[in-house]
Amino acid sequence: MKIPFSPPFIDQSVIDQVMDTLNSKWITSGPKVKALEQEMVTLTGSKEAICVNSWTSGAIMMLKWFGVTAGDEVIVPAYSYCATALCVLHCGAKPVMVDVLDDLTISPVKIKKAITNKTKAILAVDIAGLPCNYDAINQLIKDPDIRNLFIPESEKQSLLGRILLISDAAHSIGAMYDGLPSALKADITIFSFHAVKNITTAEGGCICLNLPEVFDCSSEYGFLKMFSLNGQTKDAFAKSLGNNWRYDIIYKGLKINMPDICAAVGLAQIRQYNGLLLPQRKKIALKYCEGFSPFKWFIAPTLQDRKRESSYHLFPLRVKNITEEERDQIIDKIMETGVNVNVHFIPMPMLTYFKSIGYRTEDYPNSYKQYSCEISLPIYPQLKDEEVDYIVENVINKIQSVVYQKKLVEVIS
Repeated sequence: MKIPFSPPFIDQSVIDQVMDTLNSKWITSGPKVKALEQEMVTLTGSKEAICVNSWTSGAIMMLKWFGVTAGDEVIVPAYSYCATALCVLHCGAKPVMVDVLDDLTISPVKIKKAITNKTKAILAVDIAGLPCNYDAINQLIKDPDIRNLFIPESEKQSLLGRILLISDAAHSIGAMYDGLPSALKADITIFSFHAVKNITTAEGGCICLNLPEVFDCSSEYGFLKMFSLNGQTKDAFAKSLGNNWRYDIIYKGLKINMPDICAAVGLAQIRQYNGLLLPQRKKIALKYCEGFSPFKWFIAPTLQDRKRESSYHLFPLRVKNITEEERDQIIDKIMETGVNVNVHFIPMPMLTYFKSIGYRTEDYPNSYKQYSCEISLPIYPQLKDEEVDYIVENVINKIQSVVYQKKLVEVIS
């Protein structure tokens, strides 16, 4: 049996939406993008949503919007994909990496220790779909002593008057916090629609605004739509409507708009998300937990607690008391059965570029500990029950073979 890791969900409704776009003869930013933005507002409860061409470009735009620049610091977890830190570097600022908790999310205690008078923002990452401890982070950034450290150096920073909280929700579309969409817990939440995500547009992302009342989110939406199109006052769709060709450039913007041909894929998927796609992911995650729970080596991922529920984007299986090398052996053995697995994530300080600019793996011991024993299993709506059973059986067998061999070696030595 051959089981891929994370193929996109493409059904007839997706094909129909894409064909509708092609037949309309309008494939760049237009009505499909606007419809997807409206669906995102409904799904997340946010005030506004702006679709862009990737999570990364969306994060760069929002840091620039806030005035983050050279000399500033942005706190990020060491245990994340490289884009979380690269977006900060692209603004000329410094990513200040901190360690994570055992549930893989950023540690509020470590955040507090990392805050200085240069800190302008926190990028909190919802790993595997599980929201961070946003209550603790919000309490922190609103603490009078922390607020007094904040030095505003732009109009938006003066208006907010504190550290900006951005949720890196690349994994967590549909996640819940206190019974509400988790996007409501951050000032800005940025989702990814990359090909392997719960909802995809092939490539793409979406910025959701939940800024305090001192901001007019409707006006910010208009500004950001222009900023994402080179600072141009009219998009191509508006210019195409009759005698409407004249435009102006009023900001030094970016070119990061999402095209309709991509939005069409996400539009079809989001309309099935809560009723079909998300429940199927949850069903598979629970089946994995049931299959692995009898074994002492199984470290169960946090899927739900009294405040949070995951979006079930990944199933981050962790194996107790193994080394990184043993984890790699297990992966090789699983792959031999036709089951494709992955690892999320290699901590950023282990990567060549980040090492070259001074980050050290040993400064983030829990990030390395979690990475060294983690194996991400396939989890997507198309997986059939017999395929999940096949994965569970082979993962158990291959882990047991390495763990049992290790015990024999220990006894012999």
